[in-house]
Amino acid sequence: MDAAFTTEQSEIRRTLRAALSRPEAPPGPPGRGDPQLWARLSAELGLPGLALPEAYGGVGCGLVELALAFEEAGRALVPSPLFATAGLAAPLIAALGSEAQRAALLPAVADGSLTATLAVPGGALATALALTGDNSGGAWAGGGRAGGVQARPGADGEWVLYGEAEQVLDGHTAGLLLVAAHAGGFARSRTLLFLVREGAGGVARTRWTTLDETRPQARIELRDTRAELLGDEDADVTGALRATGGGAAALLAAEAIGAAASALDRTVEYVKSREQFGRPIGSFQAVKHRLADLYVRVQSARSAAYYAAWDPAAGGLALAQCLEALRIVTGEAIQLHGGIGFTWEHEAHLYFKRAVSDELLFGPVHRLRARAAEVAGLFEGPFAREAVAV
Repeated sequence: MDAAFTTEQSEIRRTLRAALSRPEAPPGPPGRGDPQLWARLSAELGLPGLALPEAYGGVGCGLVELALAFEEAGRALVPSPLFATAGLAAPLIAALGSEAQRAALLPAVADGSLTATLAVPGGALATALALTGDNSGGAWAGGGRAGGVQARPGADGEWVLYGEAEQVLDGHTAGLLLVAAHAGGFARSRTLLFLVREGAGGVARTRWTTLDETRPQARIELRDTRAELLGDEDADVTGALRATGGGAAALLAAEAIGAAASALDRTVEYVKSREQFGRPIGSFQAVKHRLADLYVRVQSARSAAYYAAWDPAAGGLALAQCLEALRIVTGEAIQLHGGIGFTWEHEAHLYFKRAVSDELLFGPVHRLRARAAEVAGLFEGPFAREAVAV
């Protein structure tokens, strides 16, 4: 294995860092999405279609290139629908959609004219992607009982959906919803994915006030909403969600380590200029030791993120390490910034909020690690269940 980046991969990183370092680029006040920024990321840089095949208007790169893009997006805390569209929806459409659906949807995703997201009932996104638990049972999608999202056949080959999804990333603006729903009742219980297009009747979207405003979430209410089945009824939806979850975790890990590295860089610059007792606080041995520990943590987590981009099966474990690194680095960054680090005017709080929010959405860290250990078969024998629970 050659761990060095190719010339093309290095150019992707350089170009993105330059584009996101412009004065008008984030971070800044908590973002609610910038259509002009998204248009620039799509038209000039081709980010939504970076990992999509050229046959569907994409660039034809892979997960490694997309992870590098996410690392740079994480450095700037870009408030965009990139993760929901390119990290969740696009891989599922490519994996499960019919040829007609792929041909109709993926080119629009690639050029940025169509944003999409995955709507999962309740707060079960991490479970649906098999990051913190087994998704094969389908209980997270409704399980044939009241709650979740239920689907029943309608007229003319369409389906009708009824239910709610509580935490949908970018759900308030996405032009296409991929809704996970339970179908078949008890006789043929299964989980399927459905396409709900913008303008469909019976859809109510409510944007939440969230801790991290750069990662917006919304509640989606479906009341007898007509939808189109993604692929066919025999598709392995839970398998596709597991595969997508590994790639999504690798992208989130890269994004988290980009944010951690940026927070650390900003802190290093601050301690060089902040003076106490007539000298920069960065010259104090205690501060040097703390920064050195953070540097080692960031570099080890970056190695895990890059490995996961090469092998998505390690995505959950890499995400755990990177989320932990992000939480520790951003907490230390606020402390080392002193009084100014606690103010709303400084950017340090934006990175800390990203750390806490991502761990709430996709973790916690100990469950990500427990699931990775369970999948790897590290816990065997009569005490397996107790060990995983701990």
